[in-house]
Amino acid sequence: MAPLPYAVPDIQDNPDGWGPCAVPDHLKDVPFAPFSKGDKLGKAADWTQQAYQRNQGRYGANPANAVFQFFHTEEEDSFHLVDNRPAKATKFGQRRFQQNKFAQQRREREAARAEREKREGGGPRQQQKKNPWQQHWREQQRQVQYSSSVDIRPEWAVKEQIPFASLAKLTTSVGEPKDLHSAGQLEYYDKAYDKLTTRQEKPLERTKRAFRSVSTSDDPIIRNLASEDAGRVFVTDAILTTIMCAAKSVYSWDVVVTRVGDKLFFDKREGSSLDLLTVNETAPEQVPEDKDSINGVQQLSLEATMINQNLSQQLLVKGGEKSSLGNPNPFDDGTGELASVGYKYRRWTLNSDAGVDILVRCMYRRWTLNSDAGVDIVVRCEIDGVINNKGEDQLLSIKALNEFDLRATDWRKKLESQRGAVLAFEAKNNLAKLAKWTMAALLAGAELVKLGYVSRAGPKDNGNHVILGTQTSKPRDLASQMSLNPEHCWGIVRALVDMLLRQPEGKYLLVKDPNKDLLRLYAVPEDAFETNYVEEPLADADEVPAESAPAAAADEAGDE
Repeated sequence: MAPLPYAVPDIQDNPDGWGPCAVPDHLKDVPFAPFSKGDKLGKAADWTQQAYQRNQGRYGANPANAVFQFFHTEEEDSFHLVDNRPAKATKFGQRRFQQNKFAQQRREREAARAEREKREGGGPRQQQKKNPWQQHWREQQRQVQYSSSVDIRPEWAVKEQIPFASLAKLTTSVGEPKDLHSAGQLEYYDKAYDKLTTRQEKPLERTKRAFRSVSTSDDPIIRNLASEDAGRVFVTDAILTTIMCAAKSVYSWDVVVTRVGDKLFFDKREGSSLDLLTVNETAPEQVPEDKDSINGVQQLSLEATMINQNLSQQLLVKGGEKSSLGNPNPFDDGTGELASVGYKYRRWTLNSDAGVDILVRCMYRRWTLNSDAGVDIVVRCEIDGVINNKGEDQLLSIKALNEFDLRATDWRKKLESQRGAVLAFEAKNNLAKLAKWTMAALLAGAELVKLGYVSRAGPKDNGNHVILGTQTSKPRDLASQMSLNPEHCWGIVRALVDMLLRQPEGKYLLVKDPNKDLLRLYAVPEDAFETNYVEEPLADADEVPAESAPAAAADEAGDE
């Protein structure tokens, strides 16, 4: 066998364990220095053995460790290899430091979130699987649950359920209206309020005039028109605009519909809040339904209604010339001074150029609107005043926008320079209310809409208000700004009228669901609601404290 070309090393076999059997020669007589893996090593070496006396800390406790420590001599104190002066921070260095700081903070937040998710739901991966359902649950918890405007009885039968999506593409043409009757006297607008600014704010006065809020069936003029077969459908502008703008509403409302023969009568229910104005109904941040808070839905509604009524009378010239509409006020019983309001009874013919399908979610039936025969609808429209513009009298609708959260909106600073932005913000948060005002002005034939900006005298004072300014707009311009299509509004009315005319004779209740985009039609007994009209006088401002003013505003808004 040929010899190997390399030397075979000696292999030591330790029968008692592993490792070498003996200490190598170059490691003999070396002192043993015990240490732990967690200990921090000190100096590499100390040839003078003085580190033990100078350092009695953690690494000087064992004399054997002194072999591995180093202590420089005093003559080396003045020697510096590098410049240890603090360097000036550059912009790049500051930016890099900030980036590192933000990254460290982000990592700490992510670690804390991961720890919280692990503690709550078993880790980020399992939490990610639950996230869509939990997000939906959290949104449901954050969403304010509103109550229904009427107590639904269990014995009432649901005839139809109409989702708002089925009303989205409905349109119909109505043509020009025909005036059937006019009544009342109108006062002229005081143009001095056009010069009002936030620096010259004027207190809002409480009027003692009475406001009549008579339902359709209780109106003597409508009764006469119905007996003369002047139309098939009879309604007031407050009820009609609510139906026209139903898809823009959030809060619950209800309308009583009575079919007598081939005629339909739309009435407000006794005790209904249909005539009360809403505040921030379509705002992203929902208003809580807290009856005890002055910033709750109910109290804000009463406050807004009171402001609107007071402003509609304060902006008129008292004791001056009046414009008569030809007939006396049909609701003047001689018991007190009435507010300056005019009434126009107008008739439209609901036509449809083509058959339109409406999907009703009740056994998912489909209705096709009849396009051959028109339906005549008689509407009682209201006018607030008259304005003399270049020697010509123009009908005027006066409405009030009210500010209740002074810190969030701050009209006193924004109205002078950002009035257009303020109106756009109000149109977004109060889309349903402004849309109904605009359609009411179009129905009545008003040439102008006068908007007044009214704010609280203090953040927590809902009984005293000031007028900060006014703004004049045309109804068509307001409709264009809000993308409000009158033909679409009439299409919704035509669809609901056709659906109701297919129902048998009786009484029905049309209710907007409080928390869904849905309309429900209930069949109710004949004695379910009474529409007897009762009115109470307005409360005096001196008799109502600031905190209880909204409660008195219910009387000012008219007993529903």
